[in-house]
Amino acid sequence: FSLFLCSFRYSTVVLHLIAIVLLEKVGRAGVITMNRPKVLNALNLNMIRQIYPQLKKWESDSETDFVMIKGTGGKAFCAGGDVRAIAEDGKVGGPLPVVLFKEEYILNNAIGTYKKPYVAIIDGITMGGGVGLSVHGRFRVATEKTLFAMPETAIGLFPDVGGGYFLPRLRGKLGLFLALTGFRLKGRDVQRAGVATHFVESQKIPELEKQLMGMKSASTEDLSRLLDSFQSQSTLDSEKPFVLENHISDIDRLFSSSSVEGIIQNLKADGSDFAKKQAETLARMSPTSLKITFKQIQLGATLSLQDVFVMEYRLSQACMRGSDFYEGIRAVLVDKDHSPKWNPSTLEEVSDQSVDQCFDPLGEKDLKF
Repeated sequence: FSLFLCSFRYSTVVLHLIAIVLLEKVGRAGVITMNRPKVLNALNLNMIRQIYPQLKKWESDSETDFVMIKGTGGKAFCAGGDVRAIAEDGKVGGPLPVVLFKEEYILNNAIGTYKKPYVAIIDGITMGGGVGLSVHGRFRVATEKTLFAMPETAIGLFPDVGGGYFLPRLRGKLGLFLALTGFRLKGRDVQRAGVATHFVESQKIPELEKQLMGMKSASTEDLSRLLDSFQSQSTLDSEKPFVLENHISDIDRLFSSSSVEGIIQNLKADGSDFAKKQAETLARMSPTSLKITFKQIQLGATLSLQDVFVMEYRLSQACMRGSDFYEGIRAVLVDKDHSPKWNPSTLEEVSDQSVDQCFDPLGEKDLKF
């Protein structure tokens, strides 16, 4: 029994030693490595609480020139936030939906307003919460393994983590299209869309990281030159056109409307295979989420990053009060039947008043920086 107890104690210690986030100083670089490969480095509250204070520490440390963030496991940078845990806690009136969204957006804002260069190596799946950890930084390096999407309208949510800021700033109506449909961009297309700043082949990433961490001084210009040089050596898929190249003018035309209903009408009237496919995709999404997202992107186009996070925090809490988020998580992640029963079930039943209420200030409970 004592031998068993001893081995049990030892295994417990080992479990604690396996950090979910690795934070280390290498040369002039502060390096953040997300270390939950089995769950595709999904972001949870514990990770946020480890990353944020270290990020602030490095920001004022004269020995640190820049920060680099990456993920382990080879499959994902970060596949999103731990939405299942949020749903489970929210259902029983727990504090996680309040706390996690608040602290996550504060972290996202810290990245967006960081005084030093921030380099995200988005090699692999980068969705939702992973986008929030990368897209607001100065440099975002995609590889052929990068898979980017904001698929929140399929789970009764909206493209948060600052989606209301960066999506409307992509060319034309591309951001609105990505926000409503959850369309997936891969590899070089992530850079072509404007989500990534650079494209480097994944086999060159270890050498890139080595050179980044070996820099004697690392100004924004120095980092830019090094990333540019690695990009110029990466010719993979360079001859392939942007996946949406033939549809950019269609997207601008079809997604130009003053309402989601108007967009659906445009798609149905167009009749092309591309338009039909988008109409089918939107028909599967939460009608409430589509309307919230449409307004979020409209308003976000003129707001500062901080104001976008204040708005998105209000929206997150509105979604927690509703039913579609819990139903979306059930359908996609729990039962996996992919047949959500949205309530309301049609766009026409989602009133402008109910959408507007989601954007109402929360008074004392509002997000503050």
